[in-house]
Amino acid sequence: MVNFDVWLRPLGSSSTINSGSREALTIAMRIWLSRNSEVPIREQLSTQLLLGIASSDLKPGQKLPSTREMARRFRIHANTVSAVYSDLARRGWVDFRKGSGVYVRAFEERAKDNAKLDATLELDQLISNFLQIARDRGYSLNEIQARVERMLTLQPPDHFLIVEPDAELRQIMAAEISEATGFRAVAIGAKECAYSGALTGAAPVALYTHAETIRSALPATLSCTLVHSRSIPEAVSGYKRPESDELVAVASRWPDFLRWARAFLVAAGLDPDALSFRDAREKGWQKGLRACSFVITDVVTARQLPEGCNARVFRIIADSSLAELKEMVRQLPGKSEKKED
Repeated sequence: MVNFDVWLRPLGSSSTINSGSREALTIAMRIWLSRNSEVPIREQLSTQLLLGIASSDLKPGQKLPSTREMARRFRIHANTVSAVYSDLARRGWVDFRKGSGVYVRAFEERAKDNAKLDATLELDQLISNFLQIARDRGYSLNEIQARVERMLTLQPPDHFLIVEPDAELRQIMAAEISEATGFRAVAIGAKECAYSGALTGAAPVALYTHAETIRSALPATLSCTLVHSRSIPEAVSGYKRPESDELVAVASRWPDFLRWARAFLVAAGLDPDALSFRDAREKGWQKGLRACSFVITDVVTARQLPEGCNARVFRIIADSSLAELKEMVRQLPGKSEKKED
């Protein structure tokens, strides 16, 4: 066990109060809070924690005391500690881990965030320079906007946009398409197509069964590639029928996957008592899956299965449709050469 000792020295007191040990951190750090100072307690605590992180007194990945523990030690309100932790998280110094606590954020993660910020600022500067040059040459903002929008429509897409009303299904479709094509896939609902910028750089994709709904949500000038669902024979091709005494689990975040799997498997003659259905949106859905002979699942839920599970991933999109999308990517400028390597 390692110790994390914090001390509170109230203003006007010569004593030091040892608040005990804590397994969360590997080093000792002193914190002083003055209750009669003009500087609010919240700011005092926030500043000292921030300096502790910056100086590496608090190491990356180390756990901070809970809100309740900090409040008890320093005899301050829990809301004050919570506000401090929230502020440090917003500024990128700590991370909240659900069900675990508050941890000092790893510096390399902040470095990545800073790199993204630097890239964004650089892009903003390039755009600003372009606008200044164009306006200096007498072009109005309306003229610049019209030409930029036209140029954007002429650019090849940089991602597939999966448009699907069902939130869980569209995530599965995006994962299947991205995995099959190596091309970025983004998933949105039909209503989100109206948002500014949602369609920029996109190659829309939708299920054939939603053709009318999706096309009505898209501009008439923007085409949409329609894909077909896998047939049942195609989905089960190559899989051996389970034995009568085998326990089979079906796991998915998509309710229709569970419903259709139940109907198909029972219709195929499997004993309903040998089937275990798991909604991956519910707590504890992974429990006991290793004891099953195999787990029928979708591509997204498969990534969340416990290690050692025998997964049989049933894909939603037909092989012919995935092949069509792969060919689309291959035809993009600069992509055909890469695919041939």
